[in-house]
This record gives sequence, C-alpha cells and structure tokens, in this order.
Amino acid sequence: MGVGKRKTGLVRVGSWLTFWLTAWPILWAAEVAAPNPPPGPAPQNAGNTPASAKTAKEDLELLEQKAFQAAVERVAPSVVMIETVGGLEKVGPVLFGTGPTTGLIVDPEGYIISSAFNFVNKPSSILVRLPDGSRKAAKLVANDTNRMISLLKIEAERLLPVPEAVPRSQMRVGQWAIAVGRAFGEEHPNITVGIISALNRIWGKAIQTDAAVSPNNYGGPLIDIHGRVLGLLAPLSPQGTSEVAGVEWYDSGIGFAIPLEDILQVLPRLKQGKDLKPGLLGIQFKNPNLHISEAEIGSSRPNSPAAKAGLKAGDRIIQVNDRPIRRAAELKEEISKRYAGDKLRLTALRGKDRIECEVELVAEIAPYVRPFLGILPMRSQPGEYPAGVVVRYIYPNSPAAKAGIQPGDLLVRFDGQEVKDAAELRQLIADREPNQTVEVVLRRNGQEQNRQILLDQVPENLPAGPLPPARIAGKPQPLPEGVKVGTVELKVPEMPHEVWAYVPDSYDLAVSYGVVFWLHGRAALDPKELITRWKPLCDAYDLIVVVPKAVHGTPPQWQAGEIELLKKLLENLRAAYHVDPNRVVVIGDGAGSGFAGMVAFGHREGIRGLAMVCPEPVMIAAPENDPAYPLWVYIARPAKDQHTAQVDAFIGRLRAAKYPVIVKDLGEKVRELTADELAELLRWIDALDQI
Repeated sequence: MGVGKRKTGLVRVGSWLTFWLTAWPILWAAEVAAPNPPPGPAPQNAGNTPASAKTAKEDLELLEQKAFQAAVERVAPSVVMIETVGGLEKVGPVLFGTGPTTGLIVDPEGYIISSAFNFVNKPSSILVRLPDGSRKAAKLVANDTNRMISLLKIEAERLLPVPEAVPRSQMRVGQWAIAVGRAFGEEHPNITVGIISALNRIWGKAIQTDAAVSPNNYGGPLIDIHGRVLGLLAPLSPQGTSEVAGVEWYDSGIGFAIPLEDILQVLPRLKQGKDLKPGLLGIQFKNPNLHISEAEIGSSRPNSPAAKAGLKAGDRIIQVNDRPIRRAAELKEEISKRYAGDKLRLTALRGKDRIECEVELVAEIAPYVRPFLGILPMRSQPGEYPAGVVVRYIYPNSPAAKAGIQPGDLLVRFDGQEVKDAAELRQLIADREPNQTVEVVLRRNGQEQNRQILLDQVPENLPAGPLPPARIAGKPQPLPEGVKVGTVELKVPEMPHEVWAYVPDSYDLAVSYGVVFWLHGRAALDPKELITRWKPLCDAYDLIVVVPKAVHGTPPQWQAGEIELLKKLLENLRAAYHVDPNRVVVIGDGAGSGFAGMVAFGHREGIRGLAMVCPEPVMIAAPENDPAYPLWVYIARPAKDQHTAQVDAFIGRLRAAKYPVIVKDLGEKVRELTADELAELLRWIDALDQI
C-alpha cells in the first residue's frame, strides 16, 4: 500500500500533430493550475521548427508531471490525515491495522468527510492531523450508510481551506483522475494516477477509476487535472451492502469515488447529526435480469411504501419523477441513490390503466413472513373441476383445519376473487399477512360454503405420516420421439462437467415432476450408484434427480462460478420435461452444502427448496425473504460436531430473515441418512407446494 503512480489513457507516438493533439489539454491545464514561472531568459529554439520525436516525448513527460503536481498542490491544503485509536481488530473477514488514512475538508468551520470504512471498527478516539502538522481531536457527527461516508468535526482556530467540486455534467470517461491520500506524513500527499473508467456505477452513486485505491487513501479525494475534486474515494460494491463491502477490490484497478457534488447536497443533513440511510421502496422485480427487463413488479412487500401506495405484482413502473423508466435497472438506480424519507412520484401501468402515486421511502421494512392457509393442493383434479383448487391434505391445527376445510373440497374464491388454480391462490395469499382474516369460498357436494379464516405463519414442522396421493392416476400417453427416460447423461456444451440424471421410466406428459440436484461434498461420488438409491424414490414422488460432479481441485470442490451450471441444467430440463416449479430442490452433502446455499440464494426464481445434510460451516448471508419466490430450508446436522456452532449461526440468520427452517438432529456424529430419515426428507420435498 505504498505510494504509486499509474499512467493510462495516453498514447505517445512520434508525429508532431499527434504530440500537440495529445499535449494541448495538459499544457493548458498546467498553465491554468500551476503558479506563474519566475522571470528569466526566453527559451531557445522557440521558432516554428518542430522538435525531434525524442524531445517531444520528453516535453510531454515534463508537462504531465507539472500538471499532476499543480493539481495535487491545489487540493493538498484540504486533504488531512486521520488516525484512530482503539477499536475492534476485525470486522467480518477484514483485519484492521493501526495505520493512518485520509479525510477531506468540506467546510471552513472544521467539517471533514471520510470513508465510513475507516470507522467501522468503532475506534475509541479519532485524531485529525492538518497539513500544517497540528493535531485535533475529531468527533464523528453522522454517517451516510447509503454512500458509505462519515462526517467528522474538529475545533479549528481559523477558517480551513475547502476544495472546488467538479459538477457531474463536466465529468467524462477517459479524463485524467488522480487519487490523493495523506497516510505517509503531512508534508506531501501520496498520489496515484489513472483515468475515469466509468460513470454512474454502484447504481448511479459512484465514479469508477483505474487509479490505485487502497485503505491508505480511502476518504481522500479523486481529483481532475485542474485540482478540482471529482469525488471521495471509498470501498463500494454493486451487490454487497455490508460495512466492509468492496474492500476486497483494493488496488485492483477498480476503485470508486462518491461525487463530491452529491455529498455537498446532503451535507446540511449530516451536520444536524442525522445518520442517512438507504431508501427502500419494498418491491421485488419479476425478472431478475434488470438490464434487459422492464420494471415489472414481481411482489410488493406488505406494509412497504409500495404496498401502501397501492402498487401490486404485475404493475409496470414507467416513470420516476420526470425520468422515464424503460428498464428495471433504471428504477433500481433511481431508488438506490435516494435516502429514507425522500419522496418520489411514480407512474405505473396496470394493464391499460395508468396509475400515479407518491411514495415516501423508508429505512427499514420488517422481514417478510409468509402467511399460511394450511393445505396441500392436488396437482391434478377431476375434469369436472376446470377451475379452482382441490384440497389434497389439511395440516393439523392449521387455519384451514380450524375453519373446517376438508380434503376433497374445491376452493373457488378468495376474498371475493375467482381462483383459477393453485398458483393463483398461492400468489393471493402471499400478498397477505399472518393474523389477517380472509374469506374463502369452497364447494363441497355441489354446495358453496363461506369460511372466515385467520391466516397463520408457515410452521417449522413436517406433515405427519405418509401423505395422500398428489395426483389422479391415469394411463400415460405415448412419449414423443427424442424424450429420454431412465438414467441419462446431461450435457451443457460450454461446460466440462459430467452430469447424470434419472427420469422415471414411467414419465407421463400429463404429470409435473420435481427436480432434485444432489451436490456432493463429503466423499467421492459415483453418480450412478446414487441414482440407483434414488430411483424408487423418484418413481414414487414424481421426481427427476440430477447428479453433477465438480471439476476443480483434488478432490473436486464446488466453486461459485458453477452456479451457472445448475441454472443451465434446470433451463434444459424445463425445455425437455414438464417440471413442477414448486418442487425444485438443491441438496448439499457435507462441503457441498455451502455451494447449495449459494445456488438457492443466487437463483431465487428457480429454486424452491434448500436441503443440507451434515453441512460444514456455511458463511453466506441470508438475503431478504421474497414474497414472489418462496424458499423452504431443511437442515440435517449432528448436534455435537466441530461445525455445529457455525451451522447453528447460519440457521439463526435464516430464521431472522423469516425463512421456514426445519432442523433434523442426527446425533453426535456425521453420518448418512437412514432410510426413515431419507423418507422424511422426501416428505418435505413432497410438501413444498403447500399453501
């Protein structure tokens, strides 16, 4: 993390024309930014004769250096060294040292901004060393947890110098960018040089630069060739939201800076001592590929600003304030750069109807708790019931049981809305909340009956005993040519993995089949041997089991990039077979459990069940529970294993996010599931389409 300099974005060739086209901006900047030269004799050879290529190159190097030095000298009086005392040695995976870092004066009265990363270890005291060598105790005034900056205040005897901010409108990709820090003494700042490599990164909140950025200059300015401040250097991540997100990219050629213009806009709020938090709307998009899909709502969280404004699943947002919205990424950008308490005008389309509303963003939305009616639906129903949901099973002591609903009843209306099928009923209930009363109309023996039902939350227990059949048995139809059944090898052309699957020999085009991905971990895997064990289970429960093998390492271990393998396999299976979207499960065995979790959380639109068998430590975070994409979790683990504490911590994180988790105690040692335990796991899979 030493002083360095990276020069990019400048092509040096020998022609005179190219020299002047390239050097003119730097020459002009050096003349503007640098002090006037002392008087002296006129330079020699100042006529119209072009210099040699070597001389031109040397002149250009000299002009570069002068321009950089002048730019840094202009901002240097506003750049301070920050030292912290005490605090945590480690936050998450990041170890904190005792070295100094950087801040930037933004107000003559002694207000200084820095990266919030510099204070996440909660130091007991903060000291600021000014460029003149004086040291001042600093008070942490407020934090902006959206842009990850902190405001400090020192008591100064004089007005302090503040830098000039570059307006966003004047920033250009490819222009010089100089990262400035003051971590190696107050006499001279440390600098690295690069260019602006992108604008509006981190969902519209940051400038990206290839100048080397590290903890030494976190909190320091990124400046232009004139010494004006483009932004404040800070570790950031487009996905991560933790206090230390983005620090892993330090000195990688990818650095970020929060535009100073944006910081100055919120500076008055920070001066009041108010922490600023990201604003939340409370929606999930229908299509996770935000850059190519429209801003269609997949789900609207209960009690969220979106829900209170009347926005529903299926609505398509087309405008925020005066900005037209064409892609979901544009809406995410507009929301991401706002704060809790900010108000927005939204325009949406519901079919052909235009809806306009005002929302006030909030800092927190309570985790989504999935409401529970207490039934399993039939997956097929008699021909005389073209619409509605036939009840297969009633959970004991559930809201449905208390309301007197019985197996065989046909549910036809929910809160006044006709119900076509189980998918529609599932969505209608997902938009409600536990402890909310709803009206259900059922048909029994040709007579309609009304029931007032108080919804509950999803229980963390399995249905007792064997479940009744999920479908009406019928005569399988002849399979079209090319449909493979039995033990089949699956191929993803662009990936080298060996993948085997079992499709029931009795495969029926009229039946929807669940998919189980088994991810090895604890031992060498023979896919065909595992398939032999699963074959009767697949036949009994209408399942397709898929057994891929990792290819990296000895023995092979799963890597994050292989999530794409599972996505493509599922996509190919859906194209070739009739897949039940409610019963797609990933099972991780041993060390494969962590990867199974990554697959489940990384492919929410595809995976409905996550099972872990004797899991090793699972360090992944639990994302928000999503009304549109339910996820059920089953964990079978030893109660007294070396990994038990870490696994239980993961279970705690899941429950805090309100995921329904069933935990099976396997005793003291890591072992295989018994036949009865495997039957219980299959019963859990069979009940994943619960409502």
